[in-house]
Amino acid sequence: MDVVAFGSMEEWKRKRQDYPPLAAILLNVGGRKIAEPSVSEEIKKLAAEFEAPIIVLADTDDLAQIMRALECGAKGYIPSSVSIDVCIEAIALSLAGGIFVPASSVFAMRQVLETGSPVARPLAGMFTARQAEVVEALRRGKANKIIAYELNLRESTVKVHIRNIMKKVKATNRTEVAYKINDLFPTDFSADTASRLEH
Repeated sequence: MDVVAFGSMEEWKRKRQDYPPLAAILLNVGGRKIAEPSVSEEIKKLAAEFEAPIIVLADTDDLAQIMRALECGAKGYIPSSVSIDVCIEAIALSLAGGIFVPASSVFAMRQVLETGSPVARPLAGMFTARQAEVVEALRRGKANKIIAYELNLRESTVKVHIRNIMKKVKATNRTEVAYKINDLFPTDFSADTASRLEH
């Protein structure tokens, strides 16, 4: 795939003659909510204006967000926690006429259908599912290499998740993350575990 990045659709329209027709549009909404009128209108506008499938890239895999994106006309929803390989395959699926949603959301939907109540989100929904897994590993004092191996991620991806987690809890290091998370969500976490986090 030839990938080109633009800050806005207006920027693309000014330069579109320099590029071949679009096969797909990957719209990075980051941490913004699909329910925000500006975001949902942007997806609707793109879906109406372009024949190419619109695929949303977002920081969360929240089921309500995904459903809203699909209602607005998106043909795929990729959480930023997935690997680049999965991202490429998700785009290919959308190009073939399919719709990609993360498996975690399908399982959440199944839970809703079977029990009539939403599945409990890890760590009170403060983090994406992948970030929650990294947080749990941090609580246990695991090193980045071990976290990467256990979660089937690259070590650099684990570092990105840790940076994002640190921003969310306003922490300056791994130990502070563990202590703050323990205060927010008490478990059988011990000071001994926290002391191993610096290694």
